[in-house]
Amino acid sequence: MSRQSTHPRSGADRTNLYDDITGKIIAELETGRIPWVQPWDTAAAKAPLAMPQNASTRRRYSGINVLILWGAVIEHGLAGQSWLTFRQALSLGGNVCKGERGTTVVYADRFIPDDEKKRARENGDEAQAIPFLKRFTVFNTDQCENLPEDIAAVAPPPPPGMIEPQAEALIAATGADFRIGGGRAYYVPALDYVQVPPPAAYFEPINWHRTAFHELGHWTGHPSRLSRDHSGSFGSKSYAREELVAEMAGAFVCASLGIVPIVRHADYIGSWLEVLREDNRAIVRAASQASKAADFILGFQPGIGEHATAASADDQQEAA
Repeated sequence: MSRQSTHPRSGADRTNLYDDITGKIIAELETGRIPWVQPWDTAAAKAPLAMPQNASTRRRYSGINVLILWGAVIEHGLAGQSWLTFRQALSLGGNVCKGERGTTVVYADRFIPDDEKKRARENGDEAQAIPFLKRFTVFNTDQCENLPEDIAAVAPPPPPGMIEPQAEALIAATGADFRIGGGRAYYVPALDYVQVPPPAAYFEPINWHRTAFHELGHWTGHPSRLSRDHSGSFGSKSYAREELVAEMAGAFVCASLGIVPIVRHADYIGSWLEVLREDNRAIVRAASQASKAADFILGFQPGIGEHATAASADDQQEAA
């Protein structure tokens, strides 16, 4: 497997990568399928509900890679959520099965163009870095052979009876001003509190937990936490972007706890499509913010949040 160049790709190639990712997400949304939900509402799902992770380092993938890898699991009928680079498989004594095709994931990085360095030197300013995406390839452990048993094993799902208690303990551990009552679920940025109807208002009790994590996704955006833009009024682009972040953040938290994610606000699909068609980086940015929000929430539960990171350092080296 040849090593890729350490030099940033051309501007056109970087743009195409954003276009490719955004185009796939738009195509899913246009058909009514939600990428952060669709893997788990279909009989095609063979893999257990979980966040994708690197089988070698046990670190979780984050951001847009979660959607890419969940989609690959469904598209190829894979049986696990663990991934390896070609070299990681070899280093563990295994190998990628002959004829298997990998999945392209990305790693966000920044570089400073030469003309920007020159401009900064001449003006005495700080040079501005430009974000770009690196491509690299990973393979599901289901596409490999001769791996150690503990690497190839599919982690069992959490016992059903433990899911709701763990979810409730996590909600309490956040320390959020969490109010129960009324007939609507919402977060009030100005007063920094979440309100959710009582569990009895939900046909399925687990829907109460799904709703709670969606609203806590908004809660993470307060200036004292992750400081996202909450200024948008209903129907605005900024409002749609924040709803997109909270939808994915809630899905990521739910998947981490063994709760099947569902769409909380399907009526926003039209506004999400508008945002994505206008800005080919919007979904990558939103997924990144959603991962940070999910990690922030999961960080209150010992043993879960500490492993939720971006692509591992080993993956970065493979991409370099």
